Amino acid sequence: MAMAYNFHIIENCLKCAFREQRLFCDLPNDALIKLQNIKATSVYPKGALLCLEGQPPRGIFVLCTGRAKLTTTSAEGKSIILRIAEPGEVLGLTAAVSNTPYEATIETLEPSQANFISQHDFVSFVQEYPDVGLKVARQLTHNCKCAYGEIRSIGLSNSVPEKIAKLVLRWAEQPLPRKNPQELPIRVTLTQEEIAQFVGTSRETVSRVLSEFRRRGWLRIKGATWTILNKHALEDLVTT
Repeated sequence: MAMAYNFHIIENCLKCAFREQRLFCDLPNDALIKLQNIKATSVYPKGALLCLEGQPPRGIFVLCTGRAKLTTTSAEGKSIILRIAEPGEVLGLTAAVSNTPYEATIETLEPSQANFISQHDFVSFVQEYPDVGLKVARQLTHNCKCAYGEIRSIGLSNSVPEKIAKLVLRWAEQPLPRKNPQELPIRVTLTQEEIAQFVGTSRETVSRVLSEFRRRGWLRIKGATWTILNKHALEDLVTT
């Protein structure tokens, strides 16, 4: 097994230890063998663009390791992050299935591995294996639920502090190992500019809100490690 960026490259889908835990990849062996034959494995540095909004669909990306952000941009140049993709997700799926341009720009947030499958091979793969079609439907449903959640969070929140509190609490669903049971450490690799794009505000406003959270003793920030010191206070801030 090859190694890059301090993680192992998963070159053989049949030997992937995470396959059964992931929405798309848990397929019968015959489908996995086909997948292994049609995919191309690549490793990307942080900040790599997998595809661009408006670009004709070349194919799909199965994210194996790392995370990626999906952003859309207005005619005036204002960007908003639609969601953060996690390992196991299929990216560019809507465009490949519907043969329409990519609806978002996809950029890696950290060193990542992704398997690329051309649109032609992917459509043939779906047609040949009914189990793959079901996985595609489940992935599209997941994407739709994520979109509804983001719209609800942004559209129904009463204030920027509430939006940021919701975001922090969502990240807290996957905490880092605890050393102190009274504290909840989380890993945050988004910049303040990216957080602003996520909640639809300015970087300056995000900075002010986070400073207020720290001043109140709710949050401690040290690099990419944030520690929630008062989860109840953040929960009380969330009213929807």
